[in-house]
Amino acid sequence: MTPDVEKRLLQGATAIACLVPLSMGAASIVIGPSVLSGIDDPPIRDLDSHFRYLSGIFFMLGIAFASCVPGIETKTARFRLLGAMVVMGGLARLWSAAEYGLPSEGHRFGFAMELGVVPLLMLWQARVARRFARPAGSA
Repeated sequence: MTPDVEKRLLQGATAIACLVPLSMGAASIVIGPSVLSGIDDPPIRDLDSHFRYLSGIFFMLGIAFASCVPGIETKTARFRLLGAMVVMGGLARLWSAAEYGLPSEGHRFGFAMELGVVPLLMLWQARVARRFARPAGSA
């Protein structure tokens, strides 16, 4: 596979992965904590405020990842920082699972993204960056 083809595949995979924080972040901002299963009416204003604040950060994370798609081979530092933020969130979610048990299906999907897909995308981005850093014509 040529470096250009691999770069395009990584760009596509990253763009698709951005849909998760963008859609869930936007839905959570608009709907609030009731977007979660089992929460029909937020119990307190502070929960709603904090939930929407974190959802705004999550939404912005999606935008920041999307900003890496053009020229993805040159965005290693940004991609790693954003990826580390996602992995840290996944580790925090893992702590919650250890303490209270596994969350609902949608949150288990989050686990897969945070501790599986994003680390793999980080490794793939590093590979693409290395391939583009090589002088033209070298193997």
